Amino acid sequence: MVQSTGVYPSVRIDAAGRGVVSAAGSVLLTETVRVSGLGRLLSDALAPWRSPLATHDPAKVLTDLAVALALGGDCLADIAQLRAEPELFGLVASDPTVSRTIDRLAGDAEKVLTALDRARAAARGQVWAAAGEHAPDHTVSVHDPLIVDLDATLVTAHSEKQDAAPTFKRGFGFHPLWAFIDHGQAGTGEPATVLLRPGNAGSNTAADHITVATGALAQLPARLRRSRKVLIRADSAGGTHAFLAWAHQRRLAYSVGFTLPDNAAQLIGEIPAKAWTPAYDADRQPRPGAFVAELSGLMDLTGWPPGMRVLVRKERPHPGAQLRVTDVDGNRITAFATNAARGQLADLELRHRRRARCEDRIRTAKDTGLTNLPLHDFTQNQIWCALVALALDLIAWTQMLALAGQPARRWEPKRLRHRLFWLAGRLAHHARRSTLHLPPHHPWAPLALQAITTLRALPAPG
Repeated sequence: MVQSTGVYPSVRIDAAGRGVVSAAGSVLLTETVRVSGLGRLLSDALAPWRSPLATHDPAKVLTDLAVALALGGDCLADIAQLRAEPELFGLVASDPTVSRTIDRLAGDAEKVLTALDRARAAARGQVWAAAGEHAPDHTVSVHDPLIVDLDATLVTAHSEKQDAAPTFKRGFGFHPLWAFIDHGQAGTGEPATVLLRPGNAGSNTAADHITVATGALAQLPARLRRSRKVLIRADSAGGTHAFLAWAHQRRLAYSVGFTLPDNAAQLIGEIPAKAWTPAYDADRQPRPGAFVAELSGLMDLTGWPPGMRVLVRKERPHPGAQLRVTDVDGNRITAFATNAARGQLADLELRHRRRARCEDRIRTAKDTGLTNLPLHDFTQNQIWCALVALALDLIAWTQMLALAGQPARRWEPKRLRHRLFWLAGRLAHHARRSTLHLPPHHPWAPLALQAITTLRALPAPG
């Protein structure tokens, strides 16, 4: 090292390094592909779209793209980071081959997306079985259901893309609707399905919510698909007659935001003072100045599903917040509908408010390729959204299988990349064996080694 008076040390640089591997920590993702059986499942599902003389299996191309997105890529060309490390990722398709593969799949998008969903559901089942007690469905019951969150987001289009349209926030782009499986406070979550929609798609379109919820249920074990052991959670966009009637017919539990009637102030004023119970904060401790009560008995719920309850929360708004027309006596009023027959009001309200975790999942999706849909045709961007979901699956499955019980189980993609996935290493070959050496001085190398060892100990399905 050359001595320097600058801020950072000055070192000599050459290109003569042997066996140096960037993003060596991405072995975590490739091992998750192996353990989940995703590669084989995708290959079987996409067999009808593979050309007889093709060198590259479409399943390998899509898996490589998903890994590239998990590593921080946001366009097709970012697959180059995998192509640069053939000893880690094998044969990676060229950019023209990747583009042709996406075009071919987009030409039959509806069937391809169905095939992808079928493969993801099978892989999810393998992962959950391997995760055991750490799987989100391990201890589910009617009183502690598996939660599926529905939420939409806006994706800006910076050019004229097919079906991009003005949005309700005066932007221009798309309005995809997502479903995420919530892992609770111990983990993050994984995407169940996504429905790409034009930017002018309605927020409370019941048909879209039913489509996405149906797709999400198909990703769950068959025993849960018509059961109160699954709770559908959504904001007020899901509080429509048609969507709640569908949930009731499917015998699902639900907790959705609810728009109060015009006479809400009068109805809330009729609630006895003793009926208000303290609301909880995130740690399930009473929150000063916040209360929750049931409004069902004072409302006309004709036309709504039987067993539906409406709960309201009142709270003094934070300084500077602007009150709305529906707020009463200086209190911010929010309401939600649920068909939960048991449970303390404060617990039910806290469970509904934890829907905010879905917004975290949306944010991580935008950090994993959703910020900008890079392709032109609508069907191409549908495939792209499926790739984003696949990348998020790989990240969530890696955490579930290899990082259970660690703080890293709840890390978002950005932190995982900086501390684990982008960890460099050196690949050495001896006696027909290859060994990946991680830097001993790196503070996260022991965690990466432990996680990789955990995954390597798991057998591949089939």
